[in-house]
Amino acid sequence: MAVDTTTGTSTGTASRASEVHAQLRGLDSLDAADGAPRGRRLWEAAWPKLAAAGLALLAWQGVVWSGWKPSYLLPGPGPVLAELGRQGTTPEFWTAIGITMTRGLVGFAISAVVGLALGVVVAKSKVLRSAIGSMITGLQTMPSIAWFPLAILLFQLSEQAILFVILIGAVPSIANGVITGVDYVPGLLVRAGRNLGARGLALYRHVVLPAALPSITSGLKQGWAFAWRSLLAGELLVAIANRPSLGVFLTQSRELQDTTYMIALMITILVIGIAVDAVFAAVDRGIRARRGVATR
Repeated sequence: MAVDTTTGTSTGTASRASEVHAQLRGLDSLDAADGAPRGRRLWEAAWPKLAAAGLALLAWQGVVWSGWKPSYLLPGPGPVLAELGRQGTTPEFWTAIGITMTRGLVGFAISAVVGLALGVVVAKSKVLRSAIGSMITGLQTMPSIAWFPLAILLFQLSEQAILFVILIGAVPSIANGVITGVDYVPGLLVRAGRNLGARGLALYRHVVLPAALPSITSGLKQGWAFAWRSLLAGELLVAIANRPSLGVFLTQSRELQDTTYMIALMITILVIGIAVDAVFAAVDRGIRARRGVATR
């Protein structure tokens, strides 16, 4: 039997292991794809969303037809979608989306770094878990808007005030995702890692955190939801001069009683939220595919 002199392992054993691994990956791919063409899989994923959107528009139109509110207060889908299309041709609309998205992505990125680090430290230390574990959960349950009076006093009407509230809203959710994921890592994996020589940070890097990755991803997704809600609340309350944003335009449309424009902006915010959720869903599918978990 041939032996690899650099690793000391049997080349026959290594070859068989590689073959088995390739076969298992092939079986996982078949489970995930069910042998269906890509176009069919995309349609199967898209049609429920399209049907739900169609039903929502139909229900909306039905309420308008009922005469519950006059059309200047509750316009139908037609005028709102037409206004949305018109706004899509104006540079100010895309500038506002760019400013809002930049704020959201920067705030979420900082929140992710702080939340992941905080979660790892708290999960690793029993003393910190006992001291601030419940406080992290308490901060997560507080409405973000409750922080804005303090943020405005500390930072005035500035970008820092909005960023402060984004961090307060998102960091606890991300940290709790890490803590929960670490708590549910099977002890067998930890013991196996220690038997292979992993200790301290190496154990967390190579064993614990990879095993907790699904929960961490879920915490990041929830953190983005808190960051996005905090951001829009901040833009509604903190109007910064010469900085157009979706929140500022929402406030202006309310003051001008332009309900058609206001609902068009709300739809834009909803579409952005759905698009970001699709990104997280793709990441989640990738994690499950790499772990051989079939998509249901």
